[in-house]
Amino acid sequence: MHTPTRQPAPTPDSGPTGSACHLWRKGYGVIEHSEATCARVESLAQRLIAAGLQPDANTVYRKLIALDRLTSAGLWLVAHMTYANRVEVSGSPLKPQDFKTQPQGHTGGALNMVPAYAAYLAFNNLTGQTRSWLMGQGHCVAAIEALNVLTGNLHPEQSERYLAPEGLSRLAADFYNYRQAPDGSVSAPLGSHVTPHTAGGIIEGGYLGFAELQYAHMPLPGESLVAFLSDGAAEEQRGSDWVPRWWRAEDCGLMMPVMIANGRRIEQRTELGTRAGLERFEAHLAERGFDPHRFDGRDPAAFVCALFEMEQSLKASAEEALRGDLCYPVRIPYGIAETVKGFGFYGAGSNSAHNLPLPGNPRMDARARELFNEHAGKLWVAPDELRQSVAYLTEHEQQRRERERDHALSLRNPPEPAIPRLPPCENGRSPMSAVDDFFPALLAANPTLRARVGNPDELASNRLTGVLAALKHRVIDPENDQESVHGDIITALNEEAVVSACLANKAGLNLVASYEAFCVKMLGAIRQELIFARRQKEVGRPASWLGFPVIATSHTWENGKNEQSHQDTTFCESLLAEMNDVSRVLFPADYNSTLALLPGVYSQRGQISIMVIPKQERPCLFSWDEAEALARQGAIVVDEDTSGGEPILLMANGAYQLAEAIRVCERLRDTGTSFRLVYIQEPGRLRPPRDSMEASYCLPDFARDRLFPTQITRRVALTHMRPEVFRGHLSPLFPKPERARVLGYLNRGGTLNEAGMLFANRCSWAHTLAACALTMKKPPGEWLSAAELAAVEGRGTPSVITRA
Repeated sequence: MHTPTRQPAPTPDSGPTGSACHLWRKGYGVIEHSEATCARVESLAQRLIAAGLQPDANTVYRKLIALDRLTSAGLWLVAHMTYANRVEVSGSPLKPQDFKTQPQGHTGGALNMVPAYAAYLAFNNLTGQTRSWLMGQGHCVAAIEALNVLTGNLHPEQSERYLAPEGLSRLAADFYNYRQAPDGSVSAPLGSHVTPHTAGGIIEGGYLGFAELQYAHMPLPGESLVAFLSDGAAEEQRGSDWVPRWWRAEDCGLMMPVMIANGRRIEQRTELGTRAGLERFEAHLAERGFDPHRFDGRDPAAFVCALFEMEQSLKASAEEALRGDLCYPVRIPYGIAETVKGFGFYGAGSNSAHNLPLPGNPRMDARARELFNEHAGKLWVAPDELRQSVAYLTEHEQQRRERERDHALSLRNPPEPAIPRLPPCENGRSPMSAVDDFFPALLAANPTLRARVGNPDELASNRLTGVLAALKHRVIDPENDQESVHGDIITALNEEAVVSACLANKAGLNLVASYEAFCVKMLGAIRQELIFARRQKEVGRPASWLGFPVIATSHTWENGKNEQSHQDTTFCESLLAEMNDVSRVLFPADYNSTLALLPGVYSQRGQISIMVIPKQERPCLFSWDEAEALARQGAIVVDEDTSGGEPILLMANGAYQLAEAIRVCERLRDTGTSFRLVYIQEPGRLRPPRDSMEASYCLPDFARDRLFPTQITRRVALTHMRPEVFRGHLSPLFPKPERARVLGYLNRGGTLNEAGMLFANRCSWAHTLAACALTMKKPPGEWLSAAELAAVEGRGTPSVITRA
């Protein structure tokens, strides 16, 4: 194995500035410093000294020498995490049995992230300030975990496991080991992407592109964020181009987006992998309000210089904007770290660098083993040298600053909001009006909490005129009184971008509203957030950001003026499948039931509530007491008549479904048939819980049985969703499936009104009445007229059923 000669470790008395500078300029292992970077570092040193952040240039260069060694050790450890079961800290070659039977890892991207994250740690040390960090390419987590372990920046469960003797070997062996705890969960506090175990991690980064949409809305004034971004995502997620449109010094902190331009996706080169493509992208950024500049992404010192320059530039622009000397949009610095995929190890720059760069498995392949030992040997750092280097870069106590695991964004915990109390409604109103009344009042009661509204549609059309008047669209050049440079409504015909603005605003109060069918485009972003929040609870560090609603309105049943593309219940169905303690799915049917839900929605922490709300005027069906009871338990008895023997149990879920069920009850009462009608506002409360945390949010069996008595065996449900989804999630409500019918959305639609949509999907009042008859083994003709029965059976005229 080739082991390069190592320079002596830097020491506090290593001589005048020239000697430290000379030692640093030599580079270390695979790390080299270009003349351009050397010039930038010289300027950086002088600026740090002038600002009183460092005592002299010698100290700056010693820390950069330490940074080279930390980076090299990080590269070394990442390579071991992919291939090895154990780590030989002495640098000795590994033997066949030291390697994994099935190596795995996103090695190339992780290697590229090592200089970036190491530089972030050094940048904080050099300036005495802990900034937040975000990584969009979560599959590169090995870089973060490796450097966190080397610097001791860990949560307790990782500290106990990986700072112990043989801790590095345990880290390598844990990575992709697939071992499970008795409950089936992953046994090691380590994952293939960023998890809540990752110190300072705030987003999984499993879906490339969402970090690009969120980072601008994350930091508050006085905070600073380093955002590491993917070149593939930056190339393809165009919503990220709008950051200069949204950033305002008045309510946004400093941010330094850095794209890792390694030029490779999984199995092909990106457009940014070509010189012409990179230049076009740079021009594209400049046209859209960024100030892009490229630097050497293989050199951690180049990262430090870029981060410092970017932060100082945006800080100066912010000060000018606050003084009124600079108009928005200000130019946002944007770093482009030019590198090759998998820099520092064998196979750099090739497609194979993405995952497994070696030509074979070192456990069985002698040539692959020789290559591993050779290339890992170039990265090894002697333990004493590494310890001293780490000590130079981890002076948190001396500098009186937080460790990077405790950066501001990772500990978001806004104060408990003051909840306004608004009067209930006694007459018919749009249920969306309750949101329109409540949210501006909530903001007025909590002026210190930053507001964000995500809006891909028309707020006025969705009955949010009060929200629009109070908050206004955020624009660069206002055209009317509904727009403002400092508006809080993020409006774009890009559902992922607008929901991301609210997902990122974990320090404030949020509202998202869209057509139900268009909400489907938000699913990936929301689900990623829910999964991360759920895992935070599981590891004992639950998220503390304030909950908020994502409102699906102009929904399937009332969007008949459009075609079937606008009639889709997928959104609520998909999120009903998530864990109910972090993902509530709610179907308020009137103004009061909507208003009663909102205080709880905004008081919960780490929870997103999906609210399917009609925008058309609806009758006021629930008193305030009933609405509050619905909010507490998720379902309520609306009507019942038990005077005629064993009743039939009717269940309604959705505002229009409740209206149809009420009409059914009128017919049943007229025929002397006993019934009970239960409205189900929150289906997830009635499902069988899947674990103990979800159980705390589900109704206990005795409470469920009070609403749905087991002795009532004939049951008919009418749901907003697809019937199969409703029946599947709420299987305990159908103990005898042969005596049950579930009616709902059957993927039928078109240009129809509400009654026409219900008829087309065979869930009108008449279809429901026929279903009731079938469960009682009665011919539907006993309860329907001949014309009504003909319509239900597809032989007659639908207008018999659909007319008012």
